[in-house]
Amino acid sequence: MTYRKEQELSKQQEKFLASIQTQNFLKEYTPEELHDVFKTIMSQGFHGMCFSMYEDGQEPGHHITEEQVLRRMKILKPHVKWVRSFSCIEGNEFVPKVAKQLGIKTLVGAWLSDNKEKNREELDGLIKMANEGLVDIAAVGNEVLYRNDLSIEELLQHLDEVRAAIPSHIPVGYVDAYYEFTVHPELTAKCDVILSNCYPFWESCHYDYSLTHMQHMYGQALNAAKGKKVIITETGWPSKGESLGDAHPSEMNALKYFINTQLWSKKAGIEAFYFSSFDESWKVGDEGDVGAYWGIWDKKEQLKY
Repeated sequence: MTYRKEQELSKQQEKFLASIQTQNFLKEYTPEELHDVFKTIMSQGFHGMCFSMYEDGQEPGHHITEEQVLRRMKILKPHVKWVRSFSCIEGNEFVPKVAKQLGIKTLVGAWLSDNKEKNREELDGLIKMANEGLVDIAAVGNEVLYRNDLSIEELLQHLDEVRAAIPSHIPVGYVDAYYEFTVHPELTAKCDVILSNCYPFWESCHYDYSLTHMQHMYGQALNAAKGKKVIITETGWPSKGESLGDAHPSEMNALKYFINTQLWSKKAGIEAFYFSSFDESWKVGDEGDVGAYWGIWDKKEQLKY
């Protein structure tokens, strides 16, 4: 590592450490004041959101129309600079296309799994869209290691393929839980940018400590990154559903978590994608009843707060 890189890393870490709060920003706020802060954040806009594709009765594997994507993207446009997509097939390819038409930047993901045929379609789709100018950041897989769908060797090969096949100015990375980049330094070395999911809820964290815990998650990914940019690609809190240990879903906890995330990330200069834009009923199959309530908007596309 050169002196210049060491200096940049020090500045990055110092800025992050200076932004950490040991107390929640919102401890003394009334519900009315919280809603006012939320409205201000929404009106001023924030970095980005994960794009929710599916209406009731739809799920991954269904083909989604460009018209549906456009309708939902227009709802997000006044509020975000970036959107994140999760797949490059079955209508997901319309997400970066429509986003670019509306002037929104794109973090585009190829969904990799243990299905090699589908993986080929996803990778080809990502490469095609990147070469068409629709991709600002390319994500090769999402939580593949967490799910044990691919080996680290297979994942690294896919990263190499995409890096070689798309324009060099487009950063290439991989999305996973924050700790995977510490466990797999060879993965961190391959990525141009570190794409880290940070969920205090899924680690049974009580809301009162959720901001501090999320900061520590980000800090671990930052340490593993060795001077590379770290983006929080997912963080959020469900508004309904069953508790997970000390983590309790509620509209008030979800509202406060969203506000805390936006206030802190803006202060720290951290790029973060909130999960998620709209509630999606299909997610109960993977996550239980909380899966249907991660959105800022409900499943009928009405703002919750």
